[in-house]
Amino acid sequence: MNRMHNHLREQVRQQAEGRDAQPTAALVDSQSLRGAQTVARSSRGYDAGKKINGRKRHIAVDTCGLLLAVLITGAGVQDRDGARPLLWALHACFPGIRVVWADSGYTGKLVTWATEQLKLTLQIVAKLAGQTTFVVLHRRWAVERTFSWINRSRRTVRDYERLPQHHAAMVQWAMIIIMTRRLARHQHT
Repeated sequence: MNRMHNHLREQVRQQAEGRDAQPTAALVDSQSLRGAQTVARSSRGYDAGKKINGRKRHIAVDTCGLLLAVLITGAGVQDRDGARPLLWALHACFPGIRVVWADSGYTGKLVTWATEQLKLTLQIVAKLAGQTTFVVLHRRWAVERTFSWINRSRRTVRDYERLPQHHAAMVQWAMIIIMTRRLARHQHT
């Protein structure tokens, strides 16, 4: 499934977006989602900020919003703690990526760690001064749009899977559906 997903992403980048097959920049973010009764207690957590009991999906996407890496943790895991294994995976699979954009949940020692350990520039895109409502922020909208794409699939709106790896697979399947439809539309134009 990984090979199929990666091949489709390269095709979408080249054919539909007119870009190189491999990305040079990425965006990271996380999303907490409720866990169904089938989700084991050992793999779930509580996100006090969003008041959600379940899991959290950490994703890395390219600037087109196409999925590069996904990590599923308990909802109680802080963004910056989930970002370390996610950035390791991103660096291992895509060594050409040099810049990663993230929100203010990723500030602190993670920025220095990414620079020293992975040679990645982690740029924090902060909220605007005095912002209280939703505002589209430069670069951040691409990863938020990806979350909305993923949430269009019924199996990814909530976590129903017993194992975190199974939910990660459902996220990949959702993106495979999105990319095949996009390629089909591009072929007809």
